[in-house]
Amino acid sequence: MKGRGTIIFTIGAVVALLVAIILMQFRTVEETDISTLEAMRETELRAEVASWKEKYEEASKQLTETQAKITEYYETMESKDEAAKVLEQELLQAKMRIGQEAVTGSGIEVTLEDNIETQIDDYDIYKLINELRLAGAEAISVNEVRITAMSDVKSIAPGLIHIDGNPLHSPYIIKAIGDQTYLVSALNQKTYGYMDYVIKSYDKTGYITTRESIVIPATKKVMKFEYAEEVKQ
Repeated sequence: MKGRGTIIFTIGAVVALLVAIILMQFRTVEETDISTLEAMRETELRAEVASWKEKYEEASKQLTETQAKITEYYETMESKDEAAKVLEQELLQAKMRIGQEAVTGSGIEVTLEDNIETQIDDYDIYKLINELRLAGAEAISVNEVRITAMSDVKSIAPGLIHIDGNPLHSPYIIKAIGDQTYLVSALNQKTYGYMDYVIKSYDKTGYITTRESIVIPATKKVMKFEYAEEVKQ
């Protein structure tokens, strides 16, 4: 990530500068002319030693402070990295919710088929999608077309249904990721459940299969808001 690279570069530059300053001070101590010190009088020598001792202690103090700053820089970098990971995870969750990411999980498949006397129409598909949503489905697809909040379902001709511009025909395989028990129970309610009220009562063909692993693709539909915009706080 660009921000993390900038942080690392800044830390490196600051650390290099601080270490260079400290090394210069230590080198100054090491390169003191011993012969000059030997020629000094005792009083001057004591004063000089005291001065260099003070400089050495100051350099040591700066080294300790630098080490503390290095630790602080890396802790800051790690915390920002953690924040970035949280934001990335939240973005991924949002993209999954609006259908922009392929998802997988356990759930059910509902198969709806035309028969000689009756055909599946757009209402059957639309009603099933709503029933699955109400039952807590986290992702839904129809014949590998991802269903989103902005999906449109309509009959074009007998035996032909368009979803988001994709022409689909029987059999219709509706996949839903979610709690299998709850999804099946919601659709199989007696009398007013989807399978009884919408399918069986109209002599249409449909059945439910539980699946431990379902893959639902990302939507290919481009979602663009032309009139809606963010509310400014």
